[in-house]
Amino acid sequence: MERYLFVIDYQVDFVDGALGFPGAEKLDGLIAEKILSYGPGRVYFTRDTHFEDYLQTREGRNLPVVHCVRGTPGWQVYGQTAQALAQVGAVAIDKLSFGMDVSDPATAAVLPERADEIELVGLVSNICVVSNAVTLQSKYPQAAIIVDAACTDSFDKGLHEKVLDVLEGLQVKVLNR
Repeated sequence: MERYLFVIDYQVDFVDGALGFPGAEKLDGLIAEKILSYGPGRVYFTRDTHFEDYLQTREGRNLPVVHCVRGTPGWQVYGQTAQALAQVGAVAIDKLSFGMDVSDPATAAVLPERADEIELVGLVSNICVVSNAVTLQSKYPQAAIIVDAACTDSFDKGLHEKVLDVLEGLQVKVLNR
């Protein structure tokens, strides 16, 4: 069975940086353990990636908080999660929007050819996690898509709960709810 883990945007700026929120740091050990349980060749991670012109972009006009600028400390993956990703040789995918662009040649080149099961963890549940769950569901329509609720969160607890409901409505299996 082809099983993969996607760690979504578990970056410094979303944990304790520009857009960080209380509790995000508590996911670190859980995500790191999950990465190690999947092991080499089975783990991908995304990095929200912006540039100096962020405030002039559509996203920047709607969310005027500079974050995850490529090469800055806030763009880096956080804590134990970063160490675990390095340990298993996880594949990085830099994304310029909420969901990864699976039609981008660089992204398409590193994604698995097929998948039977894809699990997602990371931040932020109601923005990038849901966007990538939908993107991966479209790319791999026969794969089981899973989100571990114990390994994702949001600055808005109400939206977090609502998005878990939406994910279930999209036939995503939500664990540890």
